Amino acid sequence: MRRKIRHKRVRRKLSGTKAIPRLFVFRSNRYTYVQLIDDEGGRVLFSGFTGSAEFKDKIKNTGNIKAANELGKFIAAKVKDKGVEKIRFDRSGYKYHGRVKAVAEGAREGGLVF
Repeated sequence: MRRKIRHKRVRRKLSGTKAIPRLFVFRSNRYTYVQLIDDEGGRVLFSGFTGSAEFKDKIKNTGNIKAANELGKFIAAKVKDKGVEKIRFDRSGYKYHGRVKAVAEGAREGGLVF
């Protein structure tokens, strides 16, 4: 419940455009999910999660910090092919530590700027 309240508060100030999309992070007990969203157009530009077929070959355990870091690098590589280099990071009301921080650091290592 508290996470949803924090998420609404952050979303009032944070939105993505086609030039600078929003990188949305969701974590469950088993997987970590990310989406690149254009809020103006109402479209998801790219999405991925640690259990997807192309990503699952790289990592065994899908719900840990190492997998989240690799997911950030994977997303950065895919998005840079589409010409996006700047993003806005939406942590979805989660505290900035653990898997959420690992996704952000992996995306920065992959070359995304935020």
